[in-house]
Amino acid sequence: MATTEDGKVTVRAEAKWLRFSARKARVVLDHIRGRTVPEARTILAFTPRAAAVDIAKVLRSAVANAEANHGLDGDELIVEAAYADEGPTLKRWKPRARGRVNRIRKRTCHVTLVLAEAPEQEAPRRRRARAAAEPVAEEAKPKTTRRRRKTTEGVAA
Repeated sequence: MATTEDGKVTVRAEAKWLRFSARKARVVLDHIRGRTVPEARTILAFTPRAAAVDIAKVLRSAVANAEANHGLDGDELIVEAAYADEGPTLKRWKPRARGRVNRIRKRTCHVTLVLAEAPEQEAPRRRRARAAAEPVAEEAKPKTTRRRRKTTEGVAA
């Protein structure tokens, strides 16, 4: 738990050594950064990428940390930060023709999610309707003119 300057409580969860590249994880994390937890869960449920499954687990863990350790309501949190750092790369070899070998890099990443309390939302300002405030006279409205298409009926070609 960390408290920011403005008094918000933040909660984080990490998953380390996940077996996909950080680049692939960042594509999914960009979708949920700044969203509320219910929105993020929905986005991750319908994201077809394999990284979304593991990122959803990290999100569930962060929400569980917030509820169990700090007494926060999980549905009222937002994803303040979401990032993926590179982990160690497993190096493997694949035999190729004529005694050669190709290197295979099996990349890993560390995913971190930071949740924070949602800021208090002010009621949106409503404009008064212009029609109710200023009645417009019929003669003041601009008249629209339509041009007729010229037809070539009866004209020999």
